Amino acid sequence: MIMRVFVSLLALCLAGSALAQDAGLRRLDTGEDSRHWGAVGRLELDGRGFCTGALIAPDLVLTAAHCLYSKQTGARHRLSQIEFRAGWRNGRAEAYRSVKRATMHPKYKFGAQSNITDVQNDLALLKLHHPIRNTTIVPFATTDRLRKGSHIGVVSYAIGREEAPSLQETCRVMGRQKGVYVLSCDIDFGSSGAPVFVFEDDTVRIASVVAAKAELRGRKVALGAALDRSLKELFAARADNTVQIETLTPLQDRNNTGAKFVRP
Repeated sequence: MIMRVFVSLLALCLAGSALAQDAGLRRLDTGEDSRHWGAVGRLELDGRGFCTGALIAPDLVLTAAHCLYSKQTGARHRLSQIEFRAGWRNGRAEAYRSVKRATMHPKYKFGAQSNITDVQNDLALLKLHHPIRNTTIVPFATTDRLRKGSHIGVVSYAIGREEAPSLQETCRVMGRQKGVYVLSCDIDFGSSGAPVFVFEDDTVRIASVVAAKAELRGRKVALGAALDRSLKELFAARADNTVQIETLTPLQDRNNTGAKFVRP
């Protein structure tokens, strides 16, 4: 069912006017390349996996909720197994921080059957043990102003490019279904939790978080969680000390659900 929803949405998007060409990925290898992007970091998970996250406050990292679970067992990663490495590149980070607390969206269910709500609520906030106060690492503001045709970009880590972040400065919002954006951005495993930036009024803000990758009619796309409602609900859950700690079954093979999207 979800496959049909997204295919219909994609077909509607592609039926419109001609779209600008997406930019390719650019690896941010040097300090100069990475300037202004130091608040994006690699999220180390149990020494065996990683995701991407970004600071939205000196002590708060925004990422995808499914990053907090082991793909192999379905169990929650212990907080002691998670480390945020801000500006990680070529074996070094600009700052290393352990995680004190993790808050997931109250409606998120890891291992649930693939559906739009599952992607929409795939958000988590990680509170660091100590804030990162560094003049070269400036947390990003967030915004809910993201529309079809918006100028967006993504900074992420991924398999095959895990040693330095890569910037795709131009990709596209192809459409939206409920609280999920269909994006043309180039993402892969490890990109989960990556910030989707919108460039408006000479400022850069986080407008979405990468939650899944999809293949629709043979075309690779990214799915991003919208922030307009879900982020407010996430902050409310954090204020209420609401943290999901359910024991869940291992993640099923999502390629067998008919949805044809997976967590990157």
